[in-house]
Amino acid sequence: MTGVLLGLLLGAGAFCVWSSFTPARPARRRQARTGRLARLLAEAGAPGVPPATLLGACAGCAVVVFLGGLAVTGVPAVAGCFAVLAGWAPLSLVRWRAARRRTQVRELWPDVVDHLASGVRGGLSLPEAVAALAERGPEELRSPFGRFAARHRASGGFERELDALGEELADPVADRLLAALRMARQVGGTDLGRLLRTLSAFLREEARVRGELQARQSWTLNGARLAVAAPWVVLALLATRPEAVQAYSSPA
Repeated sequence: MTGVLLGLLLGAGAFCVWSSFTPARPARRRQARTGRLARLLAEAGAPGVPPATLLGACAGCAVVVFLGGLAVTGVPAVAGCFAVLAGWAPLSLVRWRAARRRTQVRELWPDVVDHLASGVRGGLSLPEAVAALAERGPEELRSPFGRFAARHRASGGFERELDALGEELADPVADRLLAALRMARQVGGTDLGRLLRTLSAFLREEARVRGELQARQSWTLNGARLAVAAPWVVLALLATRPEAVQAYSSPA
């Protein structure tokens, strides 16, 4: 027992010496990871959910599945494998919802640009044309533009509210559109209408090409998902038989 305690103390001392020569991990890396999770949640349509809640859901699913698998099979290795899969499931669900929402919203942006172009052509200023999307834009995007209009009326800061709108929309196409609007606001000129028409045509062509590519590789992706899931389904079926699961009960 004394030897074990001395070994632990020696290991702790060696770790302290090593950590004193290792630079501390900057907080900005943790903030960057948290920011990526927050953007992913916003892309999935849940901007009000904090990243800590998502991480807690992952940990909770892993613990519940591990305990359940341990009670059913009695083998920690099998229960641990399914616990890892269950812990990854909430994050995978959020990513799937984000990808689905991006696909749905991507088809709406050409109409948004067309409404902006018609508003500018009708004599509206750029902030007024953006705020008008709360009433004339696609139904799925009216709420964010409505909140932009309310904030812009209260503060009068166009570029600052554009940044807030971009964070709320959390869409790469929206980032490009808002960057073009910000540049047009800063530089000025009379080519805004032509810029918006060109952007609308580009977005429609991009959506068409992307749809063709996704249709062509859908069977490949489905086959890959089936190949990944099949061994785990077989393991789950084997775990229901006590004589089969005993093969996984030893370290070998």
